Amino acid sequence: MSNFMPQKRAFVGSFDSLLYFEEKVIILWEAYGEHAPSQDTCECWLKRFKSDDLDVKDKEHPGQPKKFEDQQLQALLDEDACQSQKQLAERLNVAQQTFSDCLQAMGTILKEGNWVPYQLNERQMENRKVISKLLLQWHERKSFLH
Repeated sequence: MSNFMPQKRAFVGSFDSLLYFEEKVIILWEAYGEHAPSQDTCECWLKRFKSDDLDVKDKEHPGQPKKFEDQQLQALLDEDACQSQKQLAERLNVAQQTFSDCLQAMGTILKEGNWVPYQLNERQMENRKVISKLLLQWHERKSFLH
């Protein structure tokens, strides 16, 4: 089984002719299986393509407005990265779960009492490589019974 995941732009050609819409949806389902778009999604795309809107990027979705801006959160973390989620949430007057969701969306995690980015920077990745090489060399030099 391949790991092919269809992109939206691959579906534009499927709807270039507006005839036989239901048949084309069935063909998509047969071709893409569980990765095929739903009937509702296909209908939404059809409406967009009929109006000559061939842009396949997601449109803005209405939703609940943010309770605070990411810059406010980043400023608090820069000020003191050792605060707990509860303390930071209280300072922003939001629920702890809201705060936790925002931290997760920013890619920030708690490590050794500090909030740090989840992704390693170049220097950290280089340090890991150097340490791994040193540990491997040490392991190879050490005799079995030593």
